[in-house]
Amino acid sequence: MNELEILDAFSDGRGGYKVDVSRGRRIGRVSSEWFSRPANERFPSPLDLYTAVRSRTRTMESATIRVEASRNDAECLALMLPG
Repeated sequence: MNELEILDAFSDGRGGYKVDVSRGRRIGRVSSEWFSRPANERFPSPLDLYTAVRSRTRTMESATIRVEASRNDAECLALMLPG
């Protein structure tokens, strides 16, 4: 069974949100993995990451996407995208 925890976000009154640093933890591996990435995979801000992802994104109508099943493998489904 999946468990879902909903946490309330408290606004600081200026439109931002207050971060409770006592609830997090520091994971050094994340920092080392970021520094070991090639320069074209480092994003200094979430907006830069978003912009890079959107530049590679293709939007298409859902009616053009087909689902294919194989008679040989009943467990295998494939999404077929145009182009």
